[in-house]
Amino acid sequence: MEELKLGLSLSLSGRYAEMGGQALAALQLFVADQNAAGGVRLGGRRFSLKLECRDDQSMPERCAAIYRALCFEQPVDIVFGPYASGLVRVAAPLVEQAGMVLVNHAGAADDLCQAGWRLMVSVPSPASDYFRSFARMLGTLKFWRKRVALVSAPTPFARSVIEGFQAACAERSVRRRGVRIRLKRVTAERDPETLGEILRQMRRGRINVLVSAGSFTEDVALMQAAGASALNLPVLACVAAGISRFAREMGAMAEGVVGPSQWEPEAIEGVTIGPRAQEFVSRIRRAAPHINCDYPAAQAYAAGLLTVAALTEAGTLDQGQLRQAFGALRTRTLYGDFAIAPVTGRQVGHKTLLVQWHQDEKVAIDPAAHAISGALELPSGWRLLLTALRSLRLTISDK
Repeated sequence: MEELKLGLSLSLSGRYAEMGGQALAALQLFVADQNAAGGVRLGGRRFSLKLECRDDQSMPERCAAIYRALCFEQPVDIVFGPYASGLVRVAAPLVEQAGMVLVNHAGAADDLCQAGWRLMVSVPSPASDYFRSFARMLGTLKFWRKRVALVSAPTPFARSVIEGFQAACAERSVRRRGVRIRLKRVTAERDPETLGEILRQMRRGRINVLVSAGSFTEDVALMQAAGASALNLPVLACVAAGISRFAREMGAMAEGVVGPSQWEPEAIEGVTIGPRAQEFVSRIRRAAPHINCDYPAAQAYAAGLLTVAALTEAGTLDQGQLRQAFGALRTRTLYGDFAIAPVTGRQVGHKTLLVQWHQDEKVAIDPAAHAISGALELPSGWRLLLTALRSLRLTISDK
């Protein structure tokens, strides 16, 4: 059987190592599954998949060197992107120059689909969607003045998250319920001195809602500082709260913290291609018991399924026809719905969930984002948020 080479870099060391490890385990499982099912059929010929993954060490210059090799020196047949928006930003122009489709399974910054790369296909929801529903949920809290502090890293991804939240806060229905942004802080460092100054500014502004968008380490540092302070902030949210490691790092301080999640297996129903979400979780835990199974793993496996579906529809490795097949694809995998904007490749089908840590469990508080019926057996977001805020005697408006 002939081989199709699927190539990419992943961060198996450095700052993104945990996420890169999840994606690699998922892709290894996908390749094994696809080959066990007979490989990929193209135009009457059958191919097996071979995975070529190299460690970019979370370093842009190493990532660029790997994608130059994958596209020009020892070219592969199918190119997947690296983990993290900053590294996708390095890889994308090289893949575009080579005239190849870039399957972007892990870069969510909005600017990635605004740079004119016509061959990119994005699987995750854009970062600007991460906290839109959280802003609207804030409006339902009955205490009147929601004085919000926004703390972000100076990166395009973090800016996308914060700009999406700000846009939702500017909606009339949200503003008239008392949601006001009182502090915006962009900082490259979150050392003790910087964190202390952020807390002092929040105290002066009488902040009662803190939203953070940074790296995992940055978010955890700020949430720990806020939790250990005397501010007694009733509402905390950060991007890092969407993954399992957050609770391990935060301990009891994780309770009640809200985060965005690209994927929660309990919230996916009625898949069209591939295994069910819960089946995927069970199988990857057996195959790679040393890793967590969060949305980076689900994104990568789903990207494999979607690529095979597009290849089968195109019936060829011609990259232009493959991109057209992706553009026409409408389906649902274990990761959720898939549909892209035809020209930009921006993901428009998949929806981001909100999760909250509650008694050491990460629970979806907006399950209807993916569920067809909206009747999953999960605590409602309103009741869950009320539980987290009970000590402050806050209630949920029924308006």
